[in-house]
Amino acid sequence: MMASRIRLTSPARRLGLAVIAALLHASAAHAQAVNLYTTREPGLIKPLLEAFTKASGIQVNTVFVKDGLAERVAAEGARSPADVLMTVDSGTLVELVDKGITQPIQSAALETAIPPALRDAGGHWFALSMRARIVYASRERVKLDAITYEDLADPKWKGKICVRSGQHPYNTALIANLIARSGEVAAEAWLTGLKGNLARKASGGDREVARDILGGICDIGIGNSYYVGLMRSGKGGPEQKRWGDAIDTLMPRFKDGGSHVNASGAAVAKNAPNKANAIKLLEYLVTDAAQDAYARLDFEYPVKAGAPVDSIIAGLGQLVPDTTLLTEIARNRRKASLLVDKVGFDN
Repeated sequence: MMASRIRLTSPARRLGLAVIAALLHASAAHAQAVNLYTTREPGLIKPLLEAFTKASGIQVNTVFVKDGLAERVAAEGARSPADVLMTVDSGTLVELVDKGITQPIQSAALETAIPPALRDAGGHWFALSMRARIVYASRERVKLDAITYEDLADPKWKGKICVRSGQHPYNTALIANLIARSGEVAAEAWLTGLKGNLARKASGGDREVARDILGGICDIGIGNSYYVGLMRSGKGGPEQKRWGDAIDTLMPRFKDGGSHVNASGAAVAKNAPNKANAIKLLEYLVTDAAQDAYARLDFEYPVKAGAPVDSIIAGLGQLVPDTTLLTEIARNRRKASLLVDKVGFDN
């Protein structure tokens, strides 16, 4: 598997894109190949891609694009070597479709494995794994059996909550979910209340939320479910294991709703030179073996019904996803971002 982490800036950008495109085209010409552009850290999915190559004989050429995936593919135009576009966020998937750089595909395997709520109705994108936005709580200082997302704005938590930037996609998705359910006015009031309850500036990552709970800076915080698996399993090292072991977790729901989930997923690029191989890769990623790997390696929830969940994640409690469609959440992301700025959440 060939990987690239090159990030290009003007004036070398156009030349660099052309060189990379030529290299990937040359690779595809000499072997069965599929070119994957991904915003997901290649190390997290490397075992899955290697297993696909072993099973199919198709080489996966991976290009890591940390930021600006849509702009990158659009800049490459019709000569883009990208076959599969993979993201860690469902909102980005919808953005790719809106920018006209994906193509619809038909696949009985994908449609059978993935519930309608987790794939584009027109066949442009497909969720491959899920994570829940949950609450981390101090084992020593907090005794709770249940909590709603709305409860996080209750003044009783003033000065006791930690969270990463409100502009991070994980949080704008949560806010967008609330907008879709309750409207902008209610979402702004909630966000204002949450800001008033912060123990420190909204910053860092989800694992730092657990760290700061252990350090006594805050009592509760918001984080993704899979980080609990990464910390408690020891994959993040002994220090992060201490963070994970210091927190209890709660599976929050919206009032009269379910838990907010986001999804990692993929689409086939509009100008994919290896379309058939791209479809084969997506179909492989919803096989029993691949869905099991998502659960074991990345501590995510499989999208395929009946696929096993890692024991650490199963211990977080029963996941009942909110019924709001991922596409509807994605359509409200810009409104959510504007609300974050309006209330000065990250200031």
